[in-house]
Amino acid sequence: MKFIIFFLGISTFCFSQKFTFIYETKYRLNSEKPDDVNSDNMILDFKNNTSIFRDSQDKKSDSVKLNNGNRRYKMGIETQFYIKKNLTQKRIEKVITYLGTDYLLPIEEILNWKITSEQKMIGKYKSQKAETNYGGRNWIAWFTTELPFSDGPYVFNGLPGLIVSIQDSNNEYSFNLIEVKKGGNIFDARTKPIKIDWEKYETLAKSFFNDPYDINTKVAMGKTVTFTSPNGIAMDISVKTKEMQKNILQENNPIELNHKINYK
Repeated sequence: MKFIIFFLGISTFCFSQKFTFIYETKYRLNSEKPDDVNSDNMILDFKNNTSIFRDSQDKKSDSVKLNNGNRRYKMGIETQFYIKKNLTQKRIEKVITYLGTDYLLPIEEILNWKITSEQKMIGKYKSQKAETNYGGRNWIAWFTTELPFSDGPYVFNGLPGLIVSIQDSNNEYSFNLIEVKKGGNIFDARTKPIKIDWEKYETLAKSFFNDPYDINTKVAMGKTVTFTSPNGIAMDISVKTKEMQKNILQENNPIELNHKINYK
């Protein structure tokens, strides 16, 4: 009877309430520049065993879209972290936005966790160590049963508690819980994405590399393509294209190493 009451308590705690978990996320996009580290706050909104993981700017952009139909979209394919999960259905999906269109990439790679006996305090949470492989990387996670959600940042899920910290063995990507908010507002502005696979994902990435400013489409539509710098100076768009391509080639360390794009 105690077990039943305990289980019902966890179920009520987990599934009848909304929670927002904020993770400090650090990542190295250029493997040749180990000191060049990006840092963003990313948000995991959780409700009824479903969640959306996105950076704070993406969440703001989604909110704007729901209010007036317009939102920004990121340039670049391999640096997008937008993940939807349905834990009941064991469905994990990566959402890629390219030229204003949303694409849905199912994540079918299985997370086989090895839970160890090692424990430590992370912040105020008693946490336990677990390890897995994903995306061509080895990952070390710490989860806590004090937050009884079988979820975590990015694609990571399936442990007996919330993941409060996870990083790959090369310390190139890390997610660390910094804030928990009860309540919050979970909403989805990307409800009609086009389903793709990893092959199509690569095609999109190469299309972006070859024409990052969508010049060919605009010229075909009879539009004049120009670029003006912040100080008002007109620049040759081909120069900006080469600059963008150089940046893409330098960002040679995506989180899914096993799906790294060969642009050359």
